Amino acid sequence: MENISPALLEWFYQNRRILPFREDPTPYHVWLSEIMLQQTRVAAALPYYERFLAALPDIPALAACEEEKLHKLWEGLGYYSRVRNLQKAAKIVCAQYGGQLPADYDALRALPGIGDYTAGAVASISFGIPVPAVDGNVLRVFSRLYNDPGVITEPAVKKAFTARVMEHQPPEKAGDYNQALMELGALVCVPNGAPLCEQCPLAHLCAARAAGTAPELPQKAKPKPRRIQPVTLALLESPEGFLLQQRPEKGLLAGLWQPVLWENESLSAEETLARLQAMGLDVRGTRPEALPAAKHIFSHIEWHMGGIALRLPAQAAPAGCVWASREALKTTYTLPGAFKAYRKRML
Repeated sequence: MENISPALLEWFYQNRRILPFREDPTPYHVWLSEIMLQQTRVAAALPYYERFLAALPDIPALAACEEEKLHKLWEGLGYYSRVRNLQKAAKIVCAQYGGQLPADYDALRALPGIGDYTAGAVASISFGIPVPAVDGNVLRVFSRLYNDPGVITEPAVKKAFTARVMEHQPPEKAGDYNQALMELGALVCVPNGAPLCEQCPLAHLCAARAAGTAPELPQKAKPKPRRIQPVTLALLESPEGFLLQQRPEKGLLAGLWQPVLWENESLSAEETLARLQAMGLDVRGTRPEALPAAKHIFSHIEWHMGGIALRLPAQAAPAGCVWASREALKTTYTLPGAFKAYRKRML
């Protein structure tokens, strides 16, 4: 196949989206944007990106940030392990590299939370190093370009596709080339439907377009079914606010705050009141109100939630819990998106 980079780069320079991390592609900015854009659309991530940089303008500020503030800045983006790894990496960068990301692919790859793709994006875009940055967009483009039915979730297939990506990469424009491929996949060679071939600068080269197979590509392994997990919540309000419970430091939603709940249990109102009484809460004479059912999907688990809302008299919070006012819920405590169905009531 003839080299795709001239047509691709010409298209990119004429059609690329104007994004803050492209206008100022310093290593920290590119790194932060790539971490935020994992599992998140660009339009949704941009306000978070601007707010995060305003609060933490450089890597030393990120490394020194208090954990609760860090989680609050990330609130709503989900997948909180991303921001915890971001800070772990920032601390290493401050200790080992003077607070600046190293201009070295392998050194970047060794940092927590940075995989092949993110290391390649930072190395090529910020430092001009000729390395690949192969994400789902790029795999989709090359799957269709070569009409290759290989299952892109298989490591050997991804490795073969990456070799093809590098065959076309102009070393002197590695960052622009990598961004152009990502942009083509995001705007033209789109997922979940027919690609916009009439807008594609590579349409005349595309083997899948010629064969009529583009909509079926790329091939992916079938996802494993998610585990259904019942969850019972107790949304407790007193004159001091809502009772929040901190999750364990490891595991799902590690270290974040939540309403009092029990996982893997579907409790009746009477059973829930008994559990609350056992925690040391005074629930005598209260009238529980049924909460509306809600669902939240994690990557491997699906929570089916229900429970009760309860007004309580002023009393001390049990161990591992705090009473949080509505103002504190807005400014201090991070409430994960899993509880979105109940957030409006709490705020």
